[in-house]
This record gives sequence, C-alpha cells and structure tokens, in this order.
Amino acid sequence: MKVLIVKTSSMGDLIHTLPALTDAGNAIPSITFDWVVEENFVEIPKWHPRVDKVIPVALRRWRKNLFSSKTISEIRAFTHVLRETQYDLVIDAQALMKSVLVTCMARGVRCGPDWKSAREHLASIFYQRKFAVDKKQHAVTRMRRLFSLALGYELPSSVADYGIDRKKLLADASAENYLVFLHGTTWPTKHWPEEYWHQLTRIANQKGFLVKLPWGTPAEKDRAERIAASCERAEVLPRLGLVGMAKVLAGAQAIVAVDTGLGHLAAALNVPTVSLYGPTNPVLTGALGQSQLHLSAKFPCAPCLSRECTYRGSSDQPSPLYPPCFATLPPEVVWTALESLL
Repeated sequence: MKVLIVKTSSMGDLIHTLPALTDAGNAIPSITFDWVVEENFVEIPKWHPRVDKVIPVALRRWRKNLFSSKTISEIRAFTHVLRETQYDLVIDAQALMKSVLVTCMARGVRCGPDWKSAREHLASIFYQRKFAVDKKQHAVTRMRRLFSLALGYELPSSVADYGIDRKKLLADASAENYLVFLHGTTWPTKHWPEEYWHQLTRIANQKGFLVKLPWGTPAEKDRAERIAASCERAEVLPRLGLVGMAKVLAGAQAIVAVDTGLGHLAAALNVPTVSLYGPTNPVLTGALGQSQLHLSAKFPCAPCLSRECTYRGSSDQPSPLYPPCFATLPPEVVWTALESLL
C-alpha cells in the first residue's frame, strides 16, 4: 500500500505526525509513505523507516516571487514529481488551504479532517473522505486518530513511538556528560527570563554538568554568549543544521526547553526533558514522549495563548519579569524537576 502524506511544516507539527506512521506500519506491514514537506525540513521524514520518498516543496519561498521564471520552473518540476505516482490514499495531515493545493495536485483518493476538525474549515470541502478528529486532544493523538480512521485500523493505546533510530544519531557521540538548554523560541511570551538561564546554568555547573547552548538567530547567539559568560562551563555551539542539532540532543543527559520545535525533537528522541510553558498549553501541544516533564506557569492569565503579554500587575508593584507568569517557575524549581529525571 502506497500513501502520500501532505504536511509541509512546522518542525513540531512534523514530529507530531511520526507516531502515526509507526502505528500504520504495525497495523499494515506492507505500507510505505511518501511525504511532501517544506524544503527546510526534509530531514525529519527521512528519520522514519516507513518513509520511502521525501518530496520537497517551497511554498514559503515561492509565494515571495510567484511569477518569476525560476519559481514557475520549480513548480513545474515539483508537480511532475508529485504526479508520477498513483497513490492508494493522499492524507492531508495539515488541513490548511495551502496543503489542499498540494493534495489536489496529487493522484489518489484525498483524505483529511472533516469540517469541524480541519484547522481551516474550507479545506475539508476538497477531501473525498472526511473524518472527525477531536481538536481537544493532543496533536500527536489527533494525528494517530486521523491515520487510523483513514487507513482502517484500531487506534492503539500504546505510548507514542516516533520511530527514530537514536543509535544512528549517536554514532559519533562523545562520552561527555552534558545538558542542553534550548533557550530560543519564537513568541516573545514563550521566552523564559534570561537571568533565569544564567542562574540555572550556574546550578548545573555546580552539579558537575557542562551546558551546551544552541542558537538559530543572531539574537539567540547573543543570548547564548551572555549565558556562557556568566558561568564556568558552558559551550556556545556553532550554528547547526537539523541533523547536527539532533545529534547534540541525542547525546545529552537531559534537556531544558521552552516551547519550541526542538523540544518536540528531544521528546521524539526519548531524551529526558523539562519543558517550560507560560502562555501556551502543554495539554494540546506539549512535548509528548517518555521521560518528559511539563512545568506550566501558575498565573491568573496563563495560558493566555498570546504572543504579547498584556499583564501589567498592580500600579504600585509592576512585575520585574517579562513575561511575569514565569516568576512561578524559578530556576530552583526547574532544577528540582530536572534532577528527578537525571
């Protein structure tokens, strides 16, 4: 059985889909998947043994110069590759209008969430088979449910298995005893206060651990360098690609992460991880896997699900932290949680 998955981004969403492939492979031994994914994330589907071919797409880049000759040429080449295979099913696991465009271009029976379940309701109009998938479930569970309905097997009750062979990533790993602190994220409100990172790194040093600090943007690099300068043993990593970052995470004793895609990768690799949540809700999108601890801010307006904090505190005692909800998750609390995993 040959199935095409259309799920182009983002990192966390792609990782959330991997356990569904493991379920399908256990239920249907002959099944293989091709996967359409944004060009920046092509490595993620390759990590799963059930994925045969990864088809890169560049929707984010193409829409910036939609009518240029280069874009038109690339779209034609992508369409040719996409349509050269007749699929038994085409599963739109993203359920957005942009993913529907790709789904409708492919050859095969189109499947996806129904009107109430789709992230963008109009997307469901274009599916030939539609399935109800409860939005109140965790993203991993939703994907597992969608695939089980589309492919006709009973949803397993087992713990999610991402199917990644961690041993391959550890082939060149050293025996160094280190932690990784994933301090970078997107929303301003998801950032744990920088001074807390300084304090947590010093605690880790006192306990005998080296701390490795990755970064992906100039601002994150500057923060990593400030954290490293405030303690005795911290290493600012070079800028790494997805595979290089996966190797660093796979070799760590444990990880502390804010709400970021790399935190989901840590969970998929079964590395003990403490994830910190202020404005977001781990019940729906938290890192899911073995040895994962979620620490959520205990604050009147948390989780607010907002990119910008509107809390101002009392007029005579404004909060010294941004966002103030993270005052309920100081470094000592985070380290105690981390020690329970170590």
